[in-house]
Amino acid sequence: MTTKGNPFAKLDALRDSLPKGPDAPTAPTAVPIAPKGPARAVVRLERKGRGGKEATIIEKLELKPKELEAWLKALKQALGCGGVIEGDTIVLQGDLRPRIADVLTKRGVAKVTIGT
Repeated sequence: MTTKGNPFAKLDALRDSLPKGPDAPTAPTAVPIAPKGPARAVVRLERKGRGGKEATIIEKLELKPKELEAWLKALKQALGCGGVIEGDTIVLQGDLRPRIADVLTKRGVAKVTIGT
């Protein structure tokens, strides 16, 4: 390392002498498409067998177990609640029916059916 001047000056000169690489790909200007998700989801509220507590049940997603775990984690973060997987359904704590449709649609679910 030299005490005078910029020690990287030689590198800058070398960089300028290198041939130019391929141009960076340009980003598409089209509107981004929502990710492809399950064809449908059925959402309902359940109280029976839960000690009077409300739980939002999401069924008919038809996802593989690993994908179901990823969806559970994403839904819990998006909605700020707790939840578990029971069989092939997602169970979220509380009555989230007013908010769940938008979140599922953004994740690519084509049809969301909200029940009582």
